[in-house]
Amino acid sequence: MHCQLCENEVPISKTMPYCPDCIRNRFGEISAHVFEIHARTRQTYGLPEKIPHDDSGTRCQLCVNKCSITAGECGYCGVRQNINGRISGPDENWAYADWYHDPLPTNCVADWVCDGHTNHGYKNLAVFYEACTFNCLFCQNWHYRDRKNKASTEEMVNAAGSSTGCICFFGGDPTPFAMHSLEVAKRLQEKTKKRRICWETNGSIAPKYMKKWADCALASDGCIKIDFKTFSENQNIALCGTSNEHTKKNIELVAQYMGKREKPPILIVSTLLVPGYIDEYEIRSMARFISSINKDIPWSFLGFYPHFLFNDMACTSREQGEMALDVARAHGIVNTHLGNIHLIR
Repeated sequence: MHCQLCENEVPISKTMPYCPDCIRNRFGEISAHVFEIHARTRQTYGLPEKIPHDDSGTRCQLCVNKCSITAGECGYCGVRQNINGRISGPDENWAYADWYHDPLPTNCVADWVCDGHTNHGYKNLAVFYEACTFNCLFCQNWHYRDRKNKASTEEMVNAAGSSTGCICFFGGDPTPFAMHSLEVAKRLQEKTKKRRICWETNGSIAPKYMKKWADCALASDGCIKIDFKTFSENQNIALCGTSNEHTKKNIELVAQYMGKREKPPILIVSTLLVPGYIDEYEIRSMARFISSINKDIPWSFLGFYPHFLFNDMACTSREQGEMALDVARAHGIVNTHLGNIHLIR
């Protein structure tokens, strides 16, 4: 497809018809259209079309969006709202979530560096939260937008049995439900200390809450899995609707815990290799960033499948996967992994 701005032919989606160079370097010329694209995609699901920043609203401080929400309205996530001047919504008592049990080993981002893959006979309690702070046009779990299953903390705690070896909070994203996941984790740890507790997230949560997650993961031999979707701010806004400022800050924050436990590593970074957009520039920039923090951070590259609004694209190529591995290793990051290899073409 041809980029609508520079007209170069690039393997991109009709949904976001701009090449990565134009997104990074000429964002001012396309920003209005980018925000219009995201607004249109969100209308279908009754979500706020843009991040609310009304001067008369009440500020939510939970994530990078810092929504300023007027009375009766919702934040960008669609579940936190202003009720009588207070930010309300999911709390430690309930959440919009579903859960299921996966026999170990399971398809986990951290599987290749975590002992969970050796715990045959045990299960992972997968807690799938039904909201997100991003609006990824390539979302691999986009169906959460059609579901709103209200679940109590008690139900989720009781879902864990003697065969539950680990719990992973993901989604969507656990960020809008930060207090709920912490309460579930606390109560499960009170029942037994023999369960790993993990979070898989886009990293958008405010660092003060990420610290609480990391403390819990460290104490339970669990981990924090952060999706490092892009390096460039403009690229993140174009593909995911918002900033990656907190994602970078939280990678730095959790990396500080790595010296406190050697195995399993507390931090795992993952990057979905979206064809066309996650190019060598993005990978090199991420590699420089990660290697400047700690070269021992495990980094998993995941194969992309045409999904949601990027369903007109190809799967990740073998060439793109090998490029990512080569760039990471060239920056001294040797603990790398190529996941979803059945999708690599």
